[in-house]
Amino acid sequence: MAFSMLPWIAIVLALLVLATIVVAVVARRGPGERAVDVADLTTRYPVVMLHGIMGFDEIGVARWKQTYFRGIAEHLQSRGAIVYRPRLPAMSSIPERAERLASFLRTLPVERVNIIAHSMGGLDARYAIARLAAGDKVASLITIGTPHFGTPLADFKDSLPGAALRRLAGGIGVNVDGFQWLTVDSMSRFNAEVFDDDRVLYACVVTRAKPATGINPLLLPSEAYLRRRAGSNDGIVPATSQRWGEVLMEIDADHYAQVGWTNTFDAAALYANIVETLRTRGY
Repeated sequence: MAFSMLPWIAIVLALLVLATIVVAVVARRGPGERAVDVADLTTRYPVVMLHGIMGFDEIGVARWKQTYFRGIAEHLQSRGAIVYRPRLPAMSSIPERAERLASFLRTLPVERVNIIAHSMGGLDARYAIARLAAGDKVASLITIGTPHFGTPLADFKDSLPGAALRRLAGGIGVNVDGFQWLTVDSMSRFNAEVFDDDRVLYACVVTRAKPATGINPLLLPSEAYLRRRAGSNDGIVPATSQRWGEVLMEIDADHYAQVGWTNTFDAAALYANIVETLRTRGY
């Protein structure tokens, strides 16, 4: 891609925070995303749903409320699953977010949990398990759209728009260290130092966005850039970077669709299938 395109991609990344809000407002359930009814999703261990960078458990003003995993926890709970949704520092470093996660897990009155983590949340969980003794509390870690080997998009943090965004964030006291951890080089060091725990099942869902069949328009520039740099991707993370542990399934869904922020993909059914797999395997 020509160098002249780099500032444009960086600007797109800077707008992802705003895009998150926009997608939450305009996304509505449509006829194509009815969740599959699974009779019983009661698992041996409860489920912890872990958000990614720029994420949250629930936000809202007055009666308007929106969850990061749109309608997904509610669907799982309606089928008998016990679900927890911790809130981690939105854009902080992996160690800081992992410490918050480990502290949260220690407060739960349960023996162990199944973590289903989206995006950066999977890295937070891996760190907490390996470095903060969270392996005692975690039975399984399922990652969705997680950049285990980094994403080239994170390198735009050092571009002029990216640097301007960091200065703006720092000026208002917002910690954006998390982006530094998501580069390809940073994740190479991470993987050399953060090891899996033999007591934990590690598995993943590999996702791809297909512009021809549907992708959030805000992700089109980044998807095209990543496709030229790293092959198929979900608009944020290359598919090759998402593989960690056992591959449960491979699906067509962009990074927003994976957590239900679309009207064309049945995210609730995806998570129900994951929980059903955990249930049948004794987790």
